[in-house]
Amino acid sequence: MNITVLEELRIYIDPLTEDEYAALERSILAEGCRDALVLWGDVLVDGHNRYSICSKHGLPFQTVQNTRFKTMEDVHLWMIDQHLGRRSVSDFQRGVLALRKKEILEARRLAVLDKPAEALAAATDAPWEGEGEPAVTAGAAAAAEAAVPAAPPLKSREAIAKAARISAATVSQIEKIQKAAAPELVAAVKAGEVSISAAAVIAELTAEEQAAAAAGGKKELRQAAKRVREAKSGKKSTGDAVADVAVEVLGVPTTEDGEPESDPRVALLRAQVSALQDENTQLRAQVADLQAQLAAARHGATG
Repeated sequence: MNITVLEELRIYIDPLTEDEYAALERSILAEGCRDALVLWGDVLVDGHNRYSICSKHGLPFQTVQNTRFKTMEDVHLWMIDQHLGRRSVSDFQRGVLALRKKEILEARRLAVLDKPAEALAAATDAPWEGEGEPAVTAGAAAAAEAAVPAAPPLKSREAIAKAARISAATVSQIEKIQKAAAPELVAAVKAGEVSISAAAVIAELTAEEQAAAAAGGKKELRQAAKRVREAKSGKKSTGDAVADVAVEVLGVPTTEDGEPESDPRVALLRAQVSALQDENTQLRAQVADLQAQLAAARHGATG
């Protein structure tokens, strides 16, 4: 059987970890490929990892055709919906998928508005066999107008956020990353080395600076985001200085963005209280020692 694997569809598939792939491979070797691969013609739509393992070991597998697909856009939308429903997909990837779905739906709507007769013919499986532009009768035009899709359900940022199960602010940050982030920074976000919010800030740097920050790992990415925030505010605030002391001196845990998990002022106050308690303990010990020396001196004088 001739099966075609398209890279444009593989991008929707998060690669398995080595352990996950090995577990799937053991399962297929022991029990066979139980789930059928989904095809559209000869194009592989679902089951890429299973197909890879079966091909590697020469194992048989079943296939099933999805007859509902009419265009490659239908395949893309189906795959996007499949991944949006999975819990294992990261917030960043869900946002990217929802934004991609919006683009496809909007492009489809504009195509119908641009050439309604052709869109109607495609929708009714009636191919245009003439030359030039198809004639648009009054009835066909009315039917085509009625067939024009409504405004995409993901038209607003809030709708996209709801579909992706993330906040509207996160959607905005992902849009910024898609527009301005260097490939190295995008890879760092996908790998979980930097948060979406921090990556959106770092994306304001030049491509070379972004790549350098990504090469430096998590710590350098956090520092890069902090430098950009400080530059935008004009100077380091007192709060930032307090936070730096809390993190570097007192060891306060930080978030993915390098910010203290708790209020750094509270940590400093606790450190001051602890220092005062230690000083009080030392003073009490000194007083006790002096009292003992005084008692010994009095006992010697009376003896």
